[in-house]
Amino acid sequence: MTLAPFVQILGRGPGRSRSLTMDEASEAMQVILSGQAAPEAVGAMLMLLRMKGETAAELAGFVSAARAEIGWAAVTPALDWPSYAAGRTRGLPWFLLSAKLVARAGYPVVLHGWNSHQGSNADVRRGCAELGIAMTSDAKRTQAALSADGIAYVPLEALSPRLFDLLRLREVLGLRSCINTVLRLLNPFDASSSVQGVFHPSYREVQADACALLGQTNLSVIKGGGGEFERHPSKNLQAFGLRAGRAWQEGFGATHQEVRRLADTDEDLSDLAAMWAGRIDTDFARAVILGTTSLALHTLGADAPDHLAETLWATRHRARAA
Repeated sequence: MTLAPFVQILGRGPGRSRSLTMDEASEAMQVILSGQAAPEAVGAMLMLLRMKGETAAELAGFVSAARAEIGWAAVTPALDWPSYAAGRTRGLPWFLLSAKLVARAGYPVVLHGWNSHQGSNADVRRGCAELGIAMTSDAKRTQAALSADGIAYVPLEALSPRLFDLLRLREVLGLRSCINTVLRLLNPFDASSSVQGVFHPSYREVQADACALLGQTNLSVIKGGGGEFERHPSKNLQAFGLRAGRAWQEGFGATHQEVRRLADTDEDLSDLAAMWAGRIDTDFARAVILGTTSLALHTLGADAPDHLAETLWATRHRARAA
């Protein structure tokens, strides 16, 4: 098995090269994930795609092959929540509290990602540990966590070691590749709803188009802090995605007057648990949490998502909804 035909398609030169079809992209990813492709060819293909810019069909083809390689069919979340931020200036992952609130509303949430390269305060794994979100490594444990708590976090290296190796080619090539986007689109357990963050706004529409090709039903894509699905409450927001399988976009106004960055050097990861427990309560952090929760609930089709988010926050210490 070789990537040569696909490298040729992409690299023939002006007037002769073209984008891959969805089927071609799927076949190319199958070759890569089989481990039989020459590393030089993998790097060449990824960098040619970066120079050209990935199409929705290419991304959808890569995702379809990647999902088939994972095969965790027994996991059944309502909401897929990828976390692959690359921003080195990110602050605390307040969105983890939003994910917990969504789970408490009765919508099982699976987070998956890789963030260990970020600053210590942005480390999602440590944030999950602070909040008691189970970190799981196989389908059985993940579904057990969803049944017990409604939420789980799956590290990419457990979900797919081959995709993890592809992601870390950035350390070799010095540049991000389409794998960063593929992982945001991955939705490995085929949840009907997904939320995605992007760092570059231009990716919002292509990610939505790729999900439409994959048969996704409900999706929200936003430019979030460091590329996470996390709403900055002091800024107007433009969201893209799908509702009932149809293209959707909507603007949301700012909900908080304080102008500041999401990152705060005085914060510590222990603040996540303290905020959840009520030992601290800051207006800005609460606005981040509620705004992010509301948009996730909007994606899931919940009625009156703003009101529901506030109710979930006010009653978060009561028993979780069945």
